[in-house]
This record gives sequence, structure tokens and C-alpha cells, in this order.
Amino acid sequence: MRDVDAEPEDADAVAIPITDTLDLHPFRPADVRDVTREYLLEARALGYRQVRLIHGRGIGVQRENVQVLLRVLDFVDDFHDADPSGGGWGATVVLLKP
Repeated sequence: MRDVDAEPEDADAVAIPITDTLDLHPFRPADVRDVTREYLLEARALGYRQVRLIHGRGIGVQRENVQVLLRVLDFVDDFHDADPSGGGWGATVVLLKP
């Protein structure tokens, strides 16, 4: 039986609602790849086939960081910059394999 007053297993873990869009701005740059990977796994498990990752425009560092990850994930079918109404090059649309 678990002690209800005990610390959670991972006190730093944050629950993220899984929708078709993830805004990466709240996360530390060092955590963006891990957060993105976990989000994509959960989104795929929930049946999403297309999601949008908002990484911002800036000078393109996070965009490149996210897209490097997407190139190596075997469950990513394709990805591209969002259209202008979806954030343009400040967001990446990801197509997930079934």
C-alpha cells in the first residue's frame, strides 16, 4: 500500500494535456527534445495523426532542434513548417504514422 503522504516518484514531472498542439515555449531549451518525443508518443497512442509543435521563430535554434529529432523518429511520417495562419516557420506540423 502506498503512503499517500509520500513524495511522488518524480516530483519534477509535469502532466501535459495531450491535444493536437504543443507549445514548447514554457519548457527549458534543454528539455525541448525530451518533451517533444514524449508528447509525440502520447499523441500517437491517443490516435492523433497530425499535430503542431509551436517552437517560435527567434533565430531558428529550437525549430532546428525539433526538426533534427523528427528526422530520426521512426514513427514520424513527415513534417513541414506550418502555414502562415498556423504559425509559419514558428511552428512545425508533424504527420505521425498509424
